[in-house]
Amino acid sequence: MALVDDMVKGSAAKGMALGIGAALLVPVVLPLVARFGRPLARATIKSGIIVYEKGREAAAEFGEVMEDLAAEAKAELEEEHAAKMAAASGAATAAAAQGATDTAGESEETPAAESQPEPPAK
Repeated sequence: MALVDDMVKGSAAKGMALGIGAALLVPVVLPLVARFGRPLARATIKSGIIVYEKGREAAAEFGEVMEDLAAEAKAELEEEHAAKMAAASGAATAAAAQGATDTAGESEETPAAESQPEPPAK
């Protein structure tokens, strides 16, 4: 009798009782779970597919927006670079024109100064 009392009080007996109970209930519970679980699983999968598709669309739109922004920024940089180059070219042209005017003025003044020497001071 002590052996039976030890089995009932021990965890081995509880584990065996749970195993036997589960084996008896599985044939009853499994069809119920399948009947209600299958539509639930199908609805969950459908929802997952919808969320995935919406996520793909959102990611694609975000990518397009980022590409547009990058293209606009690049175009602005190119415009700024072209404006700087035009300003530099205009400044160089103006400097060259000014230099040509200064050179022409000096050549006219130089002969006049050489032709009339100043008298020596006594």
